[in-house]
Amino acid sequence: MLALLHTSPVHVPVFDALRDEVRPGLRLRHSVAEGLLDRARAEGPEAVAGEVRAVLEGAVAEGARAVLCTCSTLGAVAEAARPGVPVLRVDRPMAAAAVATGARVTVVAALRSTLRPTAGLIAEEAARAGAAVAVRTVLVPDAWEHFTAGDTARYERAVATAVDTVTDTDVVVLAQASMAPAERLVTTSVPVLSSPRPGFAAAADAAEGGGGTSRPSDGTARG
Repeated sequence: MLALLHTSPVHVPVFDALRDEVRPGLRLRHSVAEGLLDRARAEGPEAVAGEVRAVLEGAVAEGARAVLCTCSTLGAVAEAARPGVPVLRVDRPMAAAAVATGARVTVVAALRSTLRPTAGLIAEEAARAGAAVAVRTVLVPDAWEHFTAGDTARYERAVATAVDTVTDTDVVVLAQASMAPAERLVTTSVPVLSSPRPGFAAAADAAEGGGGTSRPSDGTARG
């Protein structure tokens, strides 16, 4: 069984569909903790580290063999929880793919709290690869308000428009899993990477005994 920690219920059907496509038969256990993201934004991710650890330990007690954290803001505290099984953050394979794509990486996010964790993750993967990478960040104005209001179409258009304005970069990273549908709307020739598919593939491998990996097993790119 693979356990997933989400901070929005919109991710549940997304990852169920990925399971059906990529790893049919794998049992998933979804935990949705919307309040964790609100607190992490207000007080910092470390403020909710104990609660994150409790959710992960509960999943392991119920039989999870690996855990996937789909929230980029909480990814680092989830990895640090160490509940006895592999814990993977959904954006790490994407970050590794970005480093492999080029030296100029642009992180696009709808939440300010996601920018620093994602840029830091790319720096980690660059250091691991021995690569020199320059990271810049772009915050999409008002996009998160569209998302929280349930207007996903407007949210995705706002993200795509922001991506299409990015120049002088080798690759664009969509910092949040919820941004992935915007890929189909972009017109840029620059590669655009999102996290759900490669992140899920790596976590499924870990849950089925293949061992956790931070290397992307199924990159997602446009360009």
